Amino acid sequence: MVKEGGSIKSDVLVEARGLSKIYKMASEKVVALNKINLKILKGEICCILGASGSGKSTLLNMIAGLEKPSRGSVYIAGHNISKMSEKKLAILRQKYLGFVFQAYNLLPSLTAQENVALPLMFKGVSRRKRDKAAAVMLKSVGLGDRAKHKPKEMSGGQQQRTGIARAFVARPAVVLADEPTGNLDSKTTTEVMELILGIARKHNQTLIIVTHDRTIADYTDRIITLGDGSVIGDERNNVE
Repeated sequence: MVKEGGSIKSDVLVEARGLSKIYKMASEKVVALNKINLKILKGEICCILGASGSGKSTLLNMIAGLEKPSRGSVYIAGHNISKMSEKKLAILRQKYLGFVFQAYNLLPSLTAQENVALPLMFKGVSRRKRDKAAAVMLKSVGLGDRAKHKPKEMSGGQQQRTGIARAFVARPAVVLADEPTGNLDSKTTTEVMELILGIARKHNQTLIIVTHDRTIADYTDRIITLGDGSVIGDERNNVE
């Protein structure tokens, strides 16, 4: 629930209200999202599950403010991001959001430590403080000895751990993970999922994972299933 003026009167961090996205392709209209209503709470570990074409990636892009809705609104921490300019969206992302990508999205010319420090640089943190924070974060994901390595000198699993460190280093309220284990083998997938969930739970951060894989969904506390652009399931998961 959101008060006027953007202040929050509950623990809802992410909310979609009547969210629809329609793409026009020649003379046809493709409904990617159809009147989605959704609330995700502070500290909630949830998964948006669906097959290809279900609308899950579109929904993630809406939550991240990367696409504008055809109808409806998205709220992050009480702020209606659907009406924001790109400049204001960039500021909001820096303040509230972290991202973990399937393809890692590390800058190849930078070391692991420099990649992890980037979000802090954009927030205006001094070099000394951001380098220290990045080093601590890399150590926490098991890469303390890889701080000076560039992406091409690391395995896929190590690159994804670096991406996770980057996503969490600024302690964002919400971390969005798009198919975070899609390029990893089963052993590394398990390690990465346990790592992401462990960090999020430790700091009571909201984590939203998008995947087509039910095995990945089973790691989370809540599974929101999409089909043809609509929510067709929303269940609590008993995670031990």
